[in-house]
Amino acid sequence: MSNFWDLLWLMFSAFMFVAYLFVMFQVVADLFRDSELGGFSKALWIIGLILLPFLTALVYVIARGSGMARRQQAALQKTQSEAESYIRQVAGKSPADQIADAKRLLDAGTISADEFDRLKAKALA
Repeated sequence: MSNFWDLLWLMFSAFMFVAYLFVMFQVVADLFRDSELGGFSKALWIIGLILLPFLTALVYVIARGSGMARRQQAALQKTQSEAESYIRQVAGKSPADQIADAKRLLDAGTISADEFDRLKAKALA
């Protein structure tokens, strides 16, 4: 029966250690993400995390926890908007926009009907 409790204790300890590591990585990431916090303050938090890791992480989460969520959300929104911008830049115009532009050129007399048909076929391909 001792092996069962040892195994249970090992699983609990491993779970707590992994959870602790997640908190530590979040705290360190938040420290580097925060542009309002000065370099000296960041260094003090890092030294605290090295010397008294559990206590420092707990104090950090209590003292700056609400800001952590806001900074993470802002970073995610920035990343998402940059990705959307890049996709729009790479993708170019939609086929409907290309056909509308070609139609305007046709209506203005800049291109012939055959050229319009070629541009339309190219946009739809």
